[in-house]
Amino acid sequence: MTPKYANVSERELEPPSLAISTVIFALRPDPETGRLTLWLPLVRRIRQPYRELWALPGGPLRPSESLQDAAARNLQETTGLSPRYLEQLYAFGGPDRSPTPRVVSIVYWALVQPDEAALARQDENVAWFPADAVGTLAFDHNRIIDYALWRLRNKMEYGSIAYAFLGPTFTLAQVREVYEAVLGRELDPANFRRQLQATQDIERTDSFLQGGRHRPPRLYRYTGPELQSDAFPPA
Repeated sequence: MTPKYANVSERELEPPSLAISTVIFALRPDPETGRLTLWLPLVRRIRQPYRELWALPGGPLRPSESLQDAAARNLQETTGLSPRYLEQLYAFGGPDRSPTPRVVSIVYWALVQPDEAALARQDENVAWFPADAVGTLAFDHNRIIDYALWRLRNKMEYGSIAYAFLGPTFTLAQVREVYEAVLGRELDPANFRRQLQATQDIERTDSFLQGGRHRPPRLYRYTGPELQSDAFPPA
């Protein structure tokens, strides 16, 4: 078979390929403690380079696709997910990030609610991992996840992104669970409740969460700015 490149210099003159990758964050119960923790799905590579290593869902950008369409297609093909919250994260294009000809990856990140995460495809080549314990991944995907975690935790400190993990209504305790799961530390319930009630982004409803043993907690709803940054178009 005739090689595509006559020498290394010729290969270096080729323009880089473009690819799309996505970091998908969801809150799932820890199998040992039952507490909510931050998880993400990974895909096992079935070809070289890095065959058998886990990697972020993604694939090449087709000439006729927009970035958003490519992200939608890759997520559907690998995980079966169509997240309601999808945002462009960063572009990773270091010259040494791939042993093959240079690849520039446009990375998206998605936040999914528990009902969405439950619909994700899982088999021997698609599995969920704790976000802080993914092991050694293919390419520079460990670095990408670290950056996505930093961005998510930074936005949790000053923004309203926590509500992307919740349904239309929620209790104040459920909001605190989201913050604790993402930030990785416990928060004082009384202080957190006071701070949350002082914000302008939520309002109380006339409904209560039923099914518990104690007095049912009141439900709230998010009333702040739209959380969908780059939402998928309707199917």
